[in-house]
Amino acid sequence: MRNKATIGEYLAFLSIKHEIDPDKLFYALISAWETQKSACGKLSIKCRKKTRDTAVFLLTKGPRVIAQFPIPKNFLLEKTNPIRTFRKTDLLRRCLVKKAERRQHPLHIRDLRRGMKQINLKAKVLEIPKPKLVFTRFCNCATVTNALIADKTGTIKLCLWNEQISSVSEGDIVQIENAHASVFRGEQQLRIGKNGKLSVIEDAEFPHEIGVIKY
Repeated sequence: MRNKATIGEYLAFLSIKHEIDPDKLFYALISAWETQKSACGKLSIKCRKKTRDTAVFLLTKGPRVIAQFPIPKNFLLEKTNPIRTFRKTDLLRRCLVKKAERRQHPLHIRDLRRGMKQINLKAKVLEIPKPKLVFTRFCNCATVTNALIADKTGTIKLCLWNEQISSVSEGDIVQIENAHASVFRGEQQLRIGKNGKLSVIEDAEFPHEIGVIKY
């Protein structure tokens, strides 16, 4: 996106991705340009460098860096918000359509493919094998297990770490957010990154036959 788009389109894309009103984002950038720092929703904005013609901005969300980019001074001096204008371009319109489609048509397990990201789905926990003690690449000790989850379309392994393991039980209906699909030792699995979420849905309605899937 960044390599193909203008700065206006890129900022419009960020406003869509993080669900920020384009006017609030534009004026937060101006505020950071004038006072060095500002906030916009859950994003923090910092003006790291100024030159005669441009300013370099850093966007973060908590400890995570979202983006860093230069903005021309004349862009910030526009009388009308250019971000709102760029949200109307074909490139951003397609982005909005895809986002709306993802909301209208939630993913199922049969839809998952290796490399897919930002996966949100609901599933039932069928099995949680005994966790194993492992050492991570950072030389930390951790516990891990691959739980078996299912929906009406199939089953998949869900990689659980540390406190995630104790947060769910067999038979729970769970909501998985912002996960990604990968393949480990020839077997497809779901992984929940540090920005993902796993939660149990209380009193959730789910097909009864899910609980008797044979594997």
